[in-house]
Amino acid sequence: MSTATSHEPFVHPALFYRGSDQYIAGTVPFLREGLDAGEPAAVAAPPDRLELIREGLGERAAEVRFIDMTEAGRNPGRIIPSVLRKFADAHTGARRVRIIGEPIWQSRSAVEYPACVQHEALINAAFAGRGATILCPYDADRLEKQALSDALATHPVVIDADGETQSAAYSPEQIIARYNEPLLAPPVAAACPFVAQTLPDARDFAVSQARSLGVSGVSLGDLELAVAELTTNSVVHGAGSGTLRIWAESDRIVCEIHDGGQLTDPLAGRRPPHPTQPGGRGLLLVHQLADLVRVHTGPDGTTIRCYLPASGQRGGPTRTYPV
Repeated sequence: MSTATSHEPFVHPALFYRGSDQYIAGTVPFLREGLDAGEPAAVAAPPDRLELIREGLGERAAEVRFIDMTEAGRNPGRIIPSVLRKFADAHTGARRVRIIGEPIWQSRSAVEYPACVQHEALINAAFAGRGATILCPYDADRLEKQALSDALATHPVVIDADGETQSAAYSPEQIIARYNEPLLAPPVAAACPFVAQTLPDARDFAVSQARSLGVSGVSLGDLELAVAELTTNSVVHGAGSGTLRIWAESDRIVCEIHDGGQLTDPLAGRRPPHPTQPGGRGLLLVHQLADLVRVHTGPDGTTIRCYLPASGQRGGPTRTYPV
């Protein structure tokens, strides 16, 4: 694969592929080109895609870092800090790094998709000026047209069987704004308002409600920690008060925090803080704990909704996306 724009600090092409042969043709030469140039390389994709690339690379697969995106990137909000930036930051001595990241696949649910496409848009800001090439494959046979249309807006370059073209629709800021959509209200949810003095009560309320919904073990501890971080953030940054809601949805437990503040940094919680930076890790930690985090923010306030497995096992519904 030729990367005509590889002289730029950051390159972010989308690969539209149809079938396994096109997938291999679009990914394996891309990786080989990087390895030949001495660029550290990683692939984060679903397991069946990883296997295709391993087979295509042969012995050179040993030179590539392989990451199961269905686990590491189940929550799209942790892909930038814990997959992409983690790999790039581990190779700061290299002129550039080369990564394949496939965050959107057919079984992504409708509730996950907005977070996925926002992630794709935010990569551009997160890696601005960095020596990196991140190729994002899209299954043009199995994904809905909306996903392909959104990919044109989140990637400045698109590669398909006909070659490489500049995307006239490239506009990541519009995507971030478009998918900053109000979250549908749950049919039934227990609610608890809180202020600084009642933060322990809000945490206890969340744990009690979660237990009554069958949550136990690791998930209960994760939920307690997530609620503690989010409610504290609301008190400190969100006008001093907020409302906690909690409910069950399929095999997941959902907790939501609403407050009167406005989140102005789209990369909040997705940017690894400097080791010496005091604070600023609350939302980042929530992204690590949750299977999914959805955010809506505006002049009327901010709602953060996080989904955790009720059983204590990582995972979630596999409804075909989008419904």
